[in-house]
Amino acid sequence: MEGKGILIVLSGFSGAGKGTLVKELLKRYDDYALSVSMTTRAPREGERDGVEYFFTDRKSFEDTIKNNGLIEYAPYCGNYYGTPKAYVEEQMAAGKNVILEIELQGALKIKEKFPESLLIFVTPPSAGELKRRLTQRGTESSEAIAGRLARAAEESEGIEAYDYIVVNDSIDRCVEEIHMLVNASRRAPVRNEAFIDEIRKQLQSFVKGAE
Repeated sequence: MEGKGILIVLSGFSGAGKGTLVKELLKRYDDYALSVSMTTRAPREGERDGVEYFFTDRKSFEDTIKNNGLIEYAPYCGNYYGTPKAYVEEQMAAGKNVILEIELQGALKIKEKFPESLLIFVTPPSAGELKRRLTQRGTESSEAIAGRLARAAEESEGIEAYDYIVVNDSIDRCVEEIHMLVNASRRAPVRNEAFIDEIRKQLQSFVKGAE
């Protein structure tokens, strides 16, 4: 029943620690893969095609859109960014749980297109802690921090759409909790339809054989 992996959408407030959690999951467990996005922007120094991004031109990207080859996409600063469906499906078929680290609106679009996806929202233990983390970074102005908090207030209105909330008050504990939720979710009937169908067929053959 282990078989195919599942699609995990990981969202959360800026400053919640999503990036660190993803890195730890990939480091600790072999059954996770991070989705590699496709983009029309030029590679930066040190970036490798198929590792940081799949780099392509605008026409090829738009052809991929037309051919329904992307799970989701969006324009940003004059370039396209999107999640290639083929790469995700290939990783899932190999048994990998594929992580998409995206914001709320993109997460809801994916849940609509892929009802079997697992949506997890990461949050600090309190709004006060979120503000403290953003301030402690020391990399942004007070105006930028205020903007991130305003964005967090907007995002908080959509948390109910997620399957689970994970409170990141300890990286180690949070990573283990996400891993536990993913393993439990892989065993949900909706994600094991082929296995259930096979059990049904076998039972039906037993019943017919006994008639």
